[in-house]
Amino acid sequence: MSFPPLPRRLAVAAAVVSLGAGLFAAAPAQAQPAGQQRQRDFAAAASEFGVPLDVLLGVSYMESRWDYNAGTPSTAAGYGPMHLTDLRTAGVAGTEFDQGTEDPRGDTARPALRPKASEPAAPPPTLQTVDTAASLLHTDAATLRANPAQNVRGGAALLADYQRQLGIHSQDAKDWYGAVARYSGSDDVTAAQTFADEVFDTITTGASRTTDDGQQLTLAAAPGVTPDRAQASRLGLRADAPAATECPKRVACESVPAPYQELPNGSYGNYDKANRPQSQKIDYIVIHDTEGYWDDALKLVQDPTYLAWHYTVRSADGLIAQHVPTKDVGWHAGNWYINSKSLGVEHEGFAAKGTWYTEAMYRASAKLVGYLAKRYDIPLDRAHIIGHDNVPGTTPATIPGMHWDPGPYWDWSHYFDLLGAPFQTAGRPNSSLVTIDPSFAKNQPVFTGCDKLGSGTACAPRGSEAVVLHTAPSDTAPLLADPGLHPDGSPSTMDVADIGSRVATGQKYAVAGVQGDWTAIWYLGQKGWFRNAPGARAAVPAVGLVATPRPGRATIPVYGRAFPEASAYPANVPVQALAPMPYTLAAGQKYSVGGVVGSEYYSATTFDPAEHVVVKGKTKYVEIQFGHRIEYVNLDDVLLLPAF
Repeated sequence: MSFPPLPRRLAVAAAVVSLGAGLFAAAPAQAQPAGQQRQRDFAAAASEFGVPLDVLLGVSYMESRWDYNAGTPSTAAGYGPMHLTDLRTAGVAGTEFDQGTEDPRGDTARPALRPKASEPAAPPPTLQTVDTAASLLHTDAATLRANPAQNVRGGAALLADYQRQLGIHSQDAKDWYGAVARYSGSDDVTAAQTFADEVFDTITTGASRTTDDGQQLTLAAAPGVTPDRAQASRLGLRADAPAATECPKRVACESVPAPYQELPNGSYGNYDKANRPQSQKIDYIVIHDTEGYWDDALKLVQDPTYLAWHYTVRSADGLIAQHVPTKDVGWHAGNWYINSKSLGVEHEGFAAKGTWYTEAMYRASAKLVGYLAKRYDIPLDRAHIIGHDNVPGTTPATIPGMHWDPGPYWDWSHYFDLLGAPFQTAGRPNSSLVTIDPSFAKNQPVFTGCDKLGSGTACAPRGSEAVVLHTAPSDTAPLLADPGLHPDGSPSTMDVADIGSRVATGQKYAVAGVQGDWTAIWYLGQKGWFRNAPGARAAVPAVGLVATPRPGRATIPVYGRAFPEASAYPANVPVQALAPMPYTLAAGQKYSVGGVVGSEYYSATTFDPAEHVVVKGKTKYVEIQFGHRIEYVNLDDVLLLPAF
């Protein structure tokens, strides 16, 4: 929908004193640091369009945290600090199954599940706000995508136009609640209100940070701002979505159930009934991205021939949909042991395209995951809050097809800050254990293949959580080999999908050596080196336990599942054989311990839940951070030693 153009604004605003907290007096551009140019751009746009400055800064923070993101689109096709959406340019990707060939169920007791996705749904019109902004400014969409200052002007023009349509004439921030709610792009009143509430919470508390391109911005706290929330009822948004029952307060959460349904061919879909945590403890929360837009994801999860996960989080406004009760087992992680012990949370987005995730999504997801972790006593660490890319293959044959989302542009450090569990330095400076924790904004490895996996074309250089490993302490040394991911023996690559020589923020690894500004860690049976220079640390000292082979054992097997010993299976449940991974864990090597777990197998091969059986064995396993993915070793094969 297009709106009439704004009236022409005066070049100099008549009054600026009520534009909001944080506005400073005008000064010659050369008198202020270059790193404050964006702050000046916000002030100028607020003045030009009559938008309170704190409202403009607050909306931008909730979308992009004021970042430029190298001009790349967000997972909701939004560009620039004001997240002006342009699906036409960002493009439509396929489904998550473009990432690999994994069987999402990952249960070798059943035939591999190869669901076929339907055609993508038409994207919502809210993914084209750049056109409206361009019309209001009498410019073109390309300028608004590429020029941060013009992008800020476009966002200010949109907010002012939304305010005009509401018929509200005020320079007081509290009277802009309705315009902020509309800026979310949500069609759901609760989601729009949640977005606006987060914006005004940010205005109340204030914020200050340096952006990914070195801009220093501050939103001064304004604790006295109490917005007029009743304005949201005037937006004409839907208010009849059925509420989900397993969500925290202060998020927008609706029920979009996945079908548990028998199919004509004798199979069924698209998850398994269970009785967790009474039958099995939930140990993990798996973070995914959808590789498709919201409407596609919701359509697929309601298809009984497809697969189901527990929750989906929308990018633009943080709306959450619950699909599967948490007591039941979703088909989402490609590993049946992990599926039966986890909850799956999908995020609207594209790891393969190198896109970025909105602050609205991060905040809603963190509230959800924090709530679930507390409810099920799941530790808030990277051994238990894992990405799909951290889930191990079930057998050597399945490793190459395993998915790798949410990808290297998911900001794990910021996410754990929002969870209230920030990564921190612990132990001695020369600790034998480290936590990977680079500066997301400054850490910019140049991956390839964001246009098309395997293309070799460089992705836009921008902030990343990933740290790349080398075979020697040199930037020119080859990357490590991953015999599971590359069975032909070729080295890993910088392709965005290739995790064979890459560690992720928050993961812990045992130190294998130090040489100058370089640190080596044990990784897939090898020493992996990364630059860890003072002033640009990629890792910090940590404490915890490490696992190493018991004396007298030259090597020990590594597994992708923690299944019981054969004698634990009842006669009516086939024994699930464990296949060792194609890696060598040799004497003298050490790996960070995520925990000691019991052995379990959930036999759920029929539609009738009464026939499902939880098999529990006497064997104990140790979860270790072996490579980019977690793995398991038999407790009897290792010693557990303290690292500090």
